[in-house]
Amino acid sequence: MEDQRPQLPSPVIPDYSAAAQPTFIERYGISLLLFTFVSLLLIFFLYQIIGGVITLLIYGMKLTDENLSGYRIATGIGQLIFILIPTLFLVRLVTHKPAEYLRFQAPSILAILTGFVGIFSLQQVLQIYLVFQEKIPLPSELQSMMQKFKDMFDEMYRQLVGAHTSGEFIFVLVVVAFIPAITEELMFRGLIQRNLERALTPVSGMIITGIIFAGYHLNPFSFIPLVIIGIYLGFLAMRSRSIWVSIAAHFFNNALAVASLFINVEDDYVVFGNSSKMSLTSLLGTFWFFGLIFILTTLYFIKITKPAQKSSTDEQQISM
Repeated sequence: MEDQRPQLPSPVIPDYSAAAQPTFIERYGISLLLFTFVSLLLIFFLYQIIGGVITLLIYGMKLTDENLSGYRIATGIGQLIFILIPTLFLVRLVTHKPAEYLRFQAPSILAILTGFVGIFSLQQVLQIYLVFQEKIPLPSELQSMMQKFKDMFDEMYRQLVGAHTSGEFIFVLVVVAFIPAITEELMFRGLIQRNLERALTPVSGMIITGIIFAGYHLNPFSFIPLVIIGIYLGFLAMRSRSIWVSIAAHFFNNALAVASLFINVEDDYVVFGNSSKMSLTSLLGTFWFFGLIFILTTLYFIKITKPAQKSSTDEQQISM
């Protein structure tokens, strides 16, 4: 005889896994674009305003030999406290998988080395660009005022980045190259770019983040080069699916600047000589030579980082 008793529905077992739970911004219906904008303002306020005021109160307005080490230490600690920690906290508000969201995937050594060649050749191209930028005719009063500000920026840069002993060189390398490479990449290519990729498109997120990256450095004289470097770093992280590639390239970029000053190579120098004293033919030749290297390196990077075929489900899980 068949059992004629009505079949009760099976109990629904709730899914308590982290992925099934709404994130903070989903729970409160916060726009990802708005969250990103507020995050930028918050970190800018913490690092540039709070950190800057604390540094000025402790060490004063002017860099001197006596307070130089203090300024450097304050810069490094400020980046860790006011950029890195807030970034890691804010990432947890948009995803339950921060490691995947920040692209902590291990990269290949070849991808990192290719990124080094790319960022080095891009440096050479941008240095030539700066030579032509300085030749743009401006009214004499504006030119004089801008030159004073540029000299002030350059002097401060040389004081903070310059090193006279091997021990000081290592110390500056940590403060100026290593710490910023980690903190800024996690913030810009991690939190900000990933948010914009989801809210807009991957390419839009990469470009807008590059512009924001340049603006955060508060250096109007290098704004265009910083935009291009920021976009390239975003490309490295997005294409390789590993933020370690952009961190390595960022560190290499900053380390070259520290090493150049340490061995008394001026900012105007490129591989073939002092760019400010080169002929027009030499400048254009250098520009196109390293431009070609950069293009070929980028094409090779695209080839070696060809994304593996994944199902739509896998792609959705990665982006969440």
